Amino acid sequence: MASVKTPVRTNDEIRSLMLLYFHERNQNATSIKGKKGSAVKISILKSELKQIHGLSQQEVIRNLNYLINQSWVEEQSIEKRFPTQSGSVVPSTTFYYQITAAGTDKIEGPSEFTMPRFHGIKIEAAGQNIITLGDGNQINATFKDLGQALLDLRKTITESSTEDTEKLVLVANIESLQTQLATPRPNKGIIRAAWEVVQRASAIKQCAAVVSKVASHIESFLL
Repeated sequence: MASVKTPVRTNDEIRSLMLLYFHERNQNATSIKGKKGSAVKISILKSELKQIHGLSQQEVIRNLNYLINQSWVEEQSIEKRFPTQSGSVVPSTTFYYQITAAGTDKIEGPSEFTMPRFHGIKIEAAGQNIITLGDGNQINATFKDLGQALLDLRKTITESSTEDTEKLVLVANIESLQTQLATPRPNKGIIRAAWEVVQRASAIKQCAAVVSKVASHIESFLL
């Protein structure tokens, strides 16, 4: 019998699968730690991701590090000390990993409790005319039409029947675009890279017209 080949996935696809795993674990948790806890040991994380998605240890570790560095996932540690027969004490540290509030917002979208993006920054002092859109995202008023089109696209994607993994990848790149629209001089290189991914949404039946609307704004913006 021919062996089943593990699909080749990009790092972004792996990160999406992992973040969805942490989100689902948190949704179904009955405790903080433990067998059904929201926080999970690295050994269990690697074992379950291999079983569910066929991920290798290397894929899990490198993308876990990325998710931690981006604050989508947090690392917690519990230290214990064990006495030996000789009278010395041996320290032991167990690490746990769980989704953060920012990671939850990445999947569910901002809630009324989400900290404002520019909390602690005096927008007036930066000379920016910032407006807040319906999803709580704050952007430069100059880019209002593009920002609203991106908001409409995000809503259409999340309500579509496409796979959750693809939804997360698309929404993450929409957020990258929205972040750039909050700056006085958006980085066109970042916008082009994110837009290349977001355009994939045109393959979703419900999204084709909305993608076209975004394109009419973003392509003139990139000229």
